[in-house]
Amino acid sequence: MKALIIGATGATGKDLVTQLLADDTYSEVHCFVRKPLALTHPKLHAHVVNFETPEAWADLLHGDVAFSCLGTTLAVAGTKEAQWRVDYDYQYAFAQQCKANGVPTFVLVSAAGATAQSKLFYNRMKGQLEDAVKALDFSCLLIFQPSVLVRKGSDRKGEQFGLKMIVLLNKIGLFKHYRPMPTAVLAQRMRKEVATANKGIHTFTLDKIF
Repeated sequence: MKALIIGATGATGKDLVTQLLADDTYSEVHCFVRKPLALTHPKLHAHVVNFETPEAWADLLHGDVAFSCLGTTLAVAGTKEAQWRVDYDYQYAFAQQCKANGVPTFVLVSAAGATAQSKLFYNRMKGQLEDAVKALDFSCLLIFQPSVLVRKGSDRKGEQFGLKMIVLLNKIGLFKHYRPMPTAVLAQRMRKEVATANKGIHTFTLDKIF
């Protein structure tokens, strides 16, 4: 199989790439990134692209499955508009072109609580993206809605504090639907579900991922 990935330099994307390269099911792993990857492997093909001009690299988006793991935080993006550009526009453009090129299976990393009707900006953005990708009508669409992600080696103090708080609350029986999710576990489940999924739309909430 030939895999296409955006978001390969993020925590989830890195784990996914590592697992796909070790999986004999995949003969090619194509990553679309802003900067060259330090990782090298016979099956790995890294394409340095400009996400502002997806039409320039659209012809490269041919394969059996596409993984959309791209995302940023409001703190990193700086504004809601900038975050929307990365979390919605870039991913939707990727999905659109994959569909146009006949990629049969699309995997979208969304978020717990994603709904277009949410009053929260982040959840509403993720929900609207889910709805837009659903409307593209892929043969098989897998949507994963993890909660707080446990990233190896994270240096984000706010993220570390939030993670500790969630773990503490989980221990006393609160916020179980926001149980922290190791990125390696998420990547493994994504890979396994692609191997067995039937046609249609499949949404995986936190409990289903675990």
